[in-house]
Amino acid sequence: MAYTSLYRSFRPLNFRDMVGQEHITRTLKNQIISNRVGHAYLLNGGRGTGKTTTAKILARAVNCLNPQDGEPCNECEICKAALAGSLTDIVEMDAASNNSVEDIRNIRDEVNFLPTVAKYRVYIIDEVHMLSTGAFNALLKTLEEPPEHVKFILATTEPQKLPATILSRCQRFDFKKISNDNIIKRLKFVCAEEKIEITDEALKIIAVLAEGAMRDALSILERCMQEGNEKIDEDLVKELVGIPKLSYVYSIVKNILEYNVEGSLLNLNEIINQGKDINNFLWEMIKYVKDILLFKTSKNLEIYSEMELKQIEELANLAEKERLLSIIFDLSKLENDIKWSTQKTIMLEVGIIKLCNKDNLSSGNIPELDNIISRIAKLEDKISNAKIERASYTERKEVKQEPKKVEKKEIDLSKLNIKKLEFWPNVINKLKEEGKMLLASNLLNTTATLVNDMTVGIVFTNGLTPFVKSILERPENMNELVRLVSIECKQDMRIKVLDSSDELLKKKSDEKDNFGDLEKLDIPINVIDE
Repeated sequence: MAYTSLYRSFRPLNFRDMVGQEHITRTLKNQIISNRVGHAYLLNGGRGTGKTTTAKILARAVNCLNPQDGEPCNECEICKAALAGSLTDIVEMDAASNNSVEDIRNIRDEVNFLPTVAKYRVYIIDEVHMLSTGAFNALLKTLEEPPEHVKFILATTEPQKLPATILSRCQRFDFKKISNDNIIKRLKFVCAEEKIEITDEALKIIAVLAEGAMRDALSILERCMQEGNEKIDEDLVKELVGIPKLSYVYSIVKNILEYNVEGSLLNLNEIINQGKDINNFLWEMIKYVKDILLFKTSKNLEIYSEMELKQIEELANLAEKERLLSIIFDLSKLENDIKWSTQKTIMLEVGIIKLCNKDNLSSGNIPELDNIISRIAKLEDKISNAKIERASYTERKEVKQEPKKVEKKEIDLSKLNIKKLEFWPNVINKLKEEGKMLLASNLLNTTATLVNDMTVGIVFTNGLTPFVKSILERPENMNELVRLVSIECKQDMRIKVLDSSDELLKKKSDEKDNFGDLEKLDIPINVIDE
């Protein structure tokens, strides 16, 4: 007889045998009992969480001749034929390899025929997100109003790739990741049935490695069984999946916390020479540092022995919480970068050296926006001063006589013949309330004036830097300023950005001086800006 893998041999045959998805199985059983089974279901969830198993059980349950409390009996001829794969009325299709319009058209033509033996013709379409756009369109009408004798069960790991028109036609059930406790219980049941001796520590490691997928847990267990050992323990599981022993992880983390570069690299080379998987090693390091941080915070860890807890306590006393958080962040970033690198070992060594450097600034410590703005402003000042010094040096070098001094005319805004707008602080406050802090902060020392009946000028008395100008010229910022100013003025207005050297202000100042004597005569004067 051909060998059958564990996850197939121990696939649940009833809803009650499923692990960790009680919120779904309970609803489906109630629908079957009350005879209110829908015409289309969408089963969504991660790999190995029971989507296909649920679809198979549901397909048998709706066709079972002797259903028991919403469960298939698995004894009648319909259930036996379905379990054997010989029932033509239950059709399983893999959309990954049958994703064309023609495949869906075949289904659309078949649904018009009555079932041969069973009550319903059930179509189970796995990985349905792989269907082409044309295939989805061909399925729409049939999925919305199928014949009474047809049921559709769609399964996918990526529901976001499905068109909204498909999602709206199905009852959606979201499968959760299976908890470690439930995985361990199921593994114990399988080991008892298969007469496998395994330690509790090994079961915990397999459950953690499975990451909520029961199929992955059973695959790891099956791999351990094939080693021929009388007993499966923690070291065997770690050796098979490429995880370094905890003693190695402890040593390298200790050297990092003590800033010992040489000791860290020696431990790292030993791990690499043993052929351990780098990604698994980094994952184990991140998990270990995380557990140190948890121990430092709550003093509560369950999966470690007494000796290992003493080691963790020792490491917890070597570093502050901030340092541990920084190490976790850097290791996570290193793990992500290594995935796309062809020089994994070199990147790992450089990353470990960086962690051992006392002057290392974690990439997670991003300066605040205010600091960035301040640094840019300082750079602009330096560039401006450098240009002035260079121009001054060139002038002294090329011109022998002393250059003629040009007096800069200072413009007093209070003497200008333009109206100062009192609502300007309200506009800045509204920008702050809308979350536009960068724009609002750069307008704090400005004044708004009425240039003419259709234009409001924003005056920068301290000068306008290129950085601030670029912020104001952004379409979204300028549009918002125009909107707020127009609301205050109760009419559509334009915005003009001005500084103390602007020609428009000089022009206004000159005009004010020319008409000063007339103003003393109390004659109204209007300056029109063409």
